[in-house]
Amino acid sequence: MSRNISFGAPMIGQEERTAVLDVLSGPILVHGPRVTEFEQGFAEFTESPHAVSVSSCTAGMHLVWFTLGFGPGDEVIVPAQTHTATAHAIEFTGAKPVFVDADVTTGNIDIAAMEAAITPRTRAVAVVHFLGMPVDMSTFLEVSRRHKLFVLEDCALAVGTKLDGVHAGLMGDVGVFSFYPVKHMTTAEGGMVITRDADLAARLKLRKAFGVDRTHGERKIPGTYDVVALGFNYRMSEIHAAIGVEQVKKLPSFLSKRADNYQALSTRLRKVEGIEQLASSDGRFVSSYYCLSVILDSQFAPRRAEIMEMLKTRGVGTSVYYPHPVPRMTYYREKYGWKDGSFPRAERISDNSIALSVGPHLDQEDMDYIADALSDTLEELR
Repeated sequence: MSRNISFGAPMIGQEERTAVLDVLSGPILVHGPRVTEFEQGFAEFTESPHAVSVSSCTAGMHLVWFTLGFGPGDEVIVPAQTHTATAHAIEFTGAKPVFVDADVTTGNIDIAAMEAAITPRTRAVAVVHFLGMPVDMSTFLEVSRRHKLFVLEDCALAVGTKLDGVHAGLMGDVGVFSFYPVKHMTTAEGGMVITRDADLAARLKLRKAFGVDRTHGERKIPGTYDVVALGFNYRMSEIHAAIGVEQVKKLPSFLSKRADNYQALSTRLRKVEGIEQLASSDGRFVSSYYCLSVILDSQFAPRRAEIMEMLKTRGVGTSVYYPHPVPRMTYYREKYGWKDGSFPRAERISDNSIALSVGPHLDQEDMDYIADALSDTLEELR
């Protein structure tokens, strides 16, 4: 029997609906208690001393670079295999993203290539935990600290990712998360910045709200304040935060379901010829299991679009992470001069992979169905 297996779906329950209606029934839609409650809840989940809510992950990353004073003449190393937002956040400041290739086994940044890309202008590295698989941060940080580089962890797909028991975002200097609808949890739209640095957290809070020197609750006379720094309107609303408060409570069950689904699907797919899987959780390394991305071999890679369409007709939703290495995207290609073969491992992942869902909206029977659908599809094309 055919199924309708969507690649991603927000897990919204009555708790979130009630929380939103409670906000809408009251007088405060921004600058209220839900944002504070959500920040505290997310800080507790990640065991971070400081959490700053923002309007999106992209906004959070831009806010960090802006607050640190990055600009023209500065370079930030970025994995070629990531979402374009990782590079955009740097471009916004006038600094230059310097792209490096992916690791062949995990899809994460190639640490040797990262070190080779360091120049006298390099000030930082934006490291991405690809599909939720943690980067080997012990080795990565040894290189980064030796060269005195600031480390931003792009944790858009890494809610629940851990290395040696430490949550992603707390291994470098700052971590930035996404709550887009198909991520591990959602606020409809939004993001969070976590850090161990109290001073940086305070500076981010100031600049995410225009650089205004006092909150609404701190104003003795309503409407009176000063602006002490240049800032943005990167705040999260009470409506979004209310959803987040309830979603954080559900994160353990969401992540457990993802892990179970991933293991079930991965086990089944090991028996399918013509594909390989990137490395996942192992000992110290705990993935957040955003999805399971299979890489097609040379026989099937040229027919990826056809395979995805055949899976769609069988009711299996798919995606690609990511459609191009970022430097191959038109904007970056034209600005920085893309050359074929510059990032062969990132190109291989982008051009030859298919992402399959392991989200908590699915169950073990769905995993069996996905595995059978892919196996049958490939068999038809042999």
